[in-house]
Amino acid sequence: MRLDQAPLFSLQSRNGNHLVLHSAGGAIAHVWVLEEDILRVLVLPQGTLQMPRSWTVAPGLENLPVEGRDRFDTSGFSLPTFDLTHDAVLLQITTRAVRLTITLAGFFCRWESQHRGEWTNAAVDRSTQSYNFGWWDEKVYHYLQRERGEAYFGLGERAGDANRAGQRYRMCNLDPMGYSARNTDPLYKHIPFYITRKGGEKDAGLCFGLFYDTLSDCSFDMGRELDNYHGHYRYFVADHGDLDLYYIAGADSAAITRRYTWLTGRPIFPPRYALGYSGSTMSYTDAPNAQERMGEFLERCEEHDIPCDSFHLSSGYTSIGPGRYVFNWNREKFPDPAAFVQSYLAKGVRLVPNIKPALLRDHPRFDEARQAGLLVQDPDGQPTAIQFWDGTGAYLDFTNPATIAWWKQQVTEQLLQYGIPTTWNDNNEYEIWSDQALVHGFGTSRRAREAKPQQTLLMMQASHAAQTEFAPQERPYLVSRSGAAGMQRYVQTWSGDNYTDWETLRYNIRMGLGLAMSGVSNTGHDIGGFSGPAPGPELLVRWVQHGIFLPRFSIHSWNDDQTVNEPWMYPAVTPQIRELIALRYRLMPYLYDLVWRYHRAFEPIIRPTYHDFPEDPRCLEENDEMLLGAHLLVASVVEQGQSQRDVWLPGTGGWYEWHTARHHQAGQQITLDAPLDGPPPLLAREGCAIPMNFGEIHFGQVEDLRGFQVFPFLGDGVFEATCFEDDGHSQACRDGNFGQWRLQLRCSAQSLVIGVQREGTRPPQQDSLVLLLPAAERRSLSFSGATLTEDVPGASWRRLTLKL
Repeated sequence: MRLDQAPLFSLQSRNGNHLVLHSAGGAIAHVWVLEEDILRVLVLPQGTLQMPRSWTVAPGLENLPVEGRDRFDTSGFSLPTFDLTHDAVLLQITTRAVRLTITLAGFFCRWESQHRGEWTNAAVDRSTQSYNFGWWDEKVYHYLQRERGEAYFGLGERAGDANRAGQRYRMCNLDPMGYSARNTDPLYKHIPFYITRKGGEKDAGLCFGLFYDTLSDCSFDMGRELDNYHGHYRYFVADHGDLDLYYIAGADSAAITRRYTWLTGRPIFPPRYALGYSGSTMSYTDAPNAQERMGEFLERCEEHDIPCDSFHLSSGYTSIGPGRYVFNWNREKFPDPAAFVQSYLAKGVRLVPNIKPALLRDHPRFDEARQAGLLVQDPDGQPTAIQFWDGTGAYLDFTNPATIAWWKQQVTEQLLQYGIPTTWNDNNEYEIWSDQALVHGFGTSRRAREAKPQQTLLMMQASHAAQTEFAPQERPYLVSRSGAAGMQRYVQTWSGDNYTDWETLRYNIRMGLGLAMSGVSNTGHDIGGFSGPAPGPELLVRWVQHGIFLPRFSIHSWNDDQTVNEPWMYPAVTPQIRELIALRYRLMPYLYDLVWRYHRAFEPIIRPTYHDFPEDPRCLEENDEMLLGAHLLVASVVEQGQSQRDVWLPGTGGWYEWHTARHHQAGQQITLDAPLDGPPPLLAREGCAIPMNFGEIHFGQVEDLRGFQVFPFLGDGVFEATCFEDDGHSQACRDGNFGQWRLQLRCSAQSLVIGVQREGTRPPQQDSLVLLLPAAERRSLSFSGATLTEDVPGASWRRLTLKL
């Protein structure tokens, strides 16, 4: 097609909510009206799909077939009615939330959303060559106009500032050990989704999301590039595949994140122990006396009375010499794996073993895998050589059903049957650079480089299947370092092998929040830093102060000087770290409830402040704050030598300091005391109650005593809080077998009226409830049908026991 011959499209057919447009040059465009707020455009310059199936789109689903979802499958979508008008010049689709206008000459799209009661331009294709209709190369392009004042959030796990405007990012999953959280790109995950927030005079605050359903290496230029001939623009380019674009409308970024998360699949609901402290270090299993070192970890936890629910077993347990050999137990280090596993389970600690999707050439089972065709291959049928763990090897090919079956068998026989209930899916970036490498493709062979993250998704799906088939009554727990859109269906994740310094602490916060706004909020970081020097006492404490508020809380390291990041590595601050971990366990009911909400309602667990306060311009500025759910504001100290922390209080109403119960009006910046030897800066929103555990917390035994820490309105107001309750591990909750607490509080100038219900098919059995109220709160208390008793009041909080 000549560049001066823009394709002229016409509507060829309409089948329900699916429209098909053709051009004389053979290009085809498909348009779907999937939801009132979701429109999809698929542009095929050659008229045919390059990747006929999707492994990322799973509307509200917990799983997909291993062979993927047919791209023409619209099951799971509501397919609403819509208005359609068209002539020889324009085609226009209108729902209650979105209006798409397509200029048929050249196929230029304009998406509008309802904003302040009016149709307002949201995304507009660049007026000069917005798609690649065979003009340039074989890649996939999409160019959009870029308006001044636009902010861009998301794109998954990215280094640097939260607002991606003016930057360029490459999505090509790598293993960038020791990365800079401020500058390194690319990183581990592939999530081609972002939210635009408009900033013009008429459209300020309008938000929309764009999701490109591709598993190809791709890039996003968010305004870094300028070209005078095209005006201001931003663009997406993928090395392979198809231009398959989902436009998502919403009132704000929060609505769009929830909708995108739903689109790519229901987040996994792991067992409660997945939220506990997880020990980890490479040093223990790399040591010749690995089992002894592992035993010492339990002894130190017990000595310092630090609760622990799991331990990430690094790959040294599979070693032969310096190499790593997945599913091989080093019997010199671990003579009796089953007994070793039981020694941990006896202390209430589950092992989370590291598994890798590549076999070194001298792996004891390499020839078996090669002969069975389980590996990514060259055209001559030989395994494609890749660099892996100080040697060469080959990746397993999960697009081959035989590989999936083999993997599940190994997970079962080498891990699950020993009593290990979990998997840690690691080193699964699939760094394949050869254009010759081929995969099975479920019967349709293709080049491996065209969709490398597909292998990552299929690996975690295979591990998930092995775990659920082995223990069908239990909820599985999986962790994966790498991933792609939809990974939330299977795993918890973290930000990989970060570098130990203060800058990492600061920018990991923004990295985690960007990932959460991209559908993956069950995440965390290696506390203390994985690579580089050992953290000093101050940095370690500050990192733990932040880490206890993340869904994944693991202290993990491979320090250059062979030291180990452990809670007791600096005796002077060990008691303080113990208290921080205890605070984590006291907050466990709130965290567990947030994970349930993420699973059921697609609400992110951690979130930036602009998520809940979209009208507050201060929240759109770069900052180091983080919301944990809707009610807690975490203001971590991220600079060395600081003993105070400035924090902006967003919204209206007020905020309470968590530890002192001091109240502050919203809409101002305050300075909080944040001494290193004190509690972390934390605030709770006025008009909330946080479910808590007020029981005794010890290594090996955490008493479960439910209650709420209550932050009442100073004046009139009504609010309620709920807390999800189940057995913490079984699949029973999937069938509705769970309960919840519901606390209601009516505040007036003279009184607080409290109401509590135990609800659900399996309501909570506890017959009393602990309430903490600010010590300064002296309004009369009343509750019908129960009695209130007050313990010895504290300086900041009054502790009440409600007998039901």
